Amino acid sequence: MQDQLNEIDFIIKKGIDLAFEQGPRFIGAILILLIGLYVAKFLEKVLGKMMHKSNVDASLVYFIKGLIGALLKTLVIITFLGMVGVQVTSFIALLGALGLAVGMALSGTLQNFAGGVIILVFKPFKIGDLVEAQGHLGTVKEIKIFVTVLLTPDNKTVIVPNGPLSNGDLTNYTTEGKIRVDLVMGISYKANVKNARAALVKVMNEHPKVLQNPKPFVGVLEFGDNSVNLAVRPYSAPQDYWEVYFDIYEAGKEALDAANIEIPFPQMDLHVKEMPRT
Repeated sequence: MQDQLNEIDFIIKKGIDLAFEQGPRFIGAILILLIGLYVAKFLEKVLGKMMHKSNVDASLVYFIKGLIGALLKTLVIITFLGMVGVQVTSFIALLGALGLAVGMALSGTLQNFAGGVIILVFKPFKIGDLVEAQGHLGTVKEIKIFVTVLLTPDNKTVIVPNGPLSNGDLTNYTTEGKIRVDLVMGISYKANVKNARAALVKVMNEHPKVLQNPKPFVGVLEFGDNSVNLAVRPYSAPQDYWEVYFDIYEAGKEALDAANIEIPFPQMDLHVKEMPRT
């Protein structure tokens, strides 16, 4: 019985000694953990407010806040474990190897993520813009962190990865607020070019969605096999492109007919040469 009491007394003394020896360091580690987590959360909020003031896209703000917050909290936890005596060297090496493996496996996805960040930060286009990229022409319907969604003129949804989209050529037809509509109309070689020009210019000037700055233009483009081809060049707002395109073709045909200007169709003249009789 006495031996058991002595053993218990020894354990209690050891516990007290350990508490006095390790207690301050453990308490300090707990304080570092609590303060570090609080500071990480505070910095996350400050970063979010700064990005909102800079008009950064909301989806990008949420993603970056979460990423920065996770990194800061991981650093705080690693510091805490080191202070309480846990060997974190192998743990950090394991995290590094895991991060490398994940990065290699998701290289394409990470490229698209980086492209999404570039697009959302530098804004080469925005929702509603008419753009042409990666072989597709369409209106930007949605910009996500990994892909951009386009709506084509024939009402098809095209999903374009942000990696190639941010690195490749891109034409934004909306940036300047106006776009030239390129039309070609052929008239007969016997027709009067000035009369045809006047009729077509009148059609464009009367269309409510054809802009007057720059003014509509008609000029001889080329001498075709069957017709004199005129370049008809009205300007419109990007969202009115297709309406102007089809309207001017239709109204132009009616105006040329009314002015008795022939619109020829492909034809071939055959010259028969009479062979001399023997």
